[in-house]
Amino acid sequence: MVSKTAVATGTVQGMGAKKRQTMGKLIRERERAEKRARKAEKKEAKKAMAAMQSEGGGQPEVADTDADAAVDDPTPRAPTESSLG
Repeated sequence: MVSKTAVATGTVQGMGAKKRQTMGKLIRERERAEKRARKAEKKEAKKAMAAMQSEGGGQPEVADTDADAAVDDPTPRAPTESSLG
């Protein structure tokens, strides 16, 4: 006969394996739920982008960065002290 203490603490033979199996199952379920949430978020973003494009007729405007501005701007600039070395 197995004591109640042994059952409560998980020291009964085979209890550890069952506990590990349960933890693995919980981890898998959590990972799947997270994956489904990411997929749903991605799908919503895709729908929003399609709606913006259909309303605006094109890609949304993106602000130029300094690097992009330098490439787009053909105006020559004088070198600065920091660029000379």
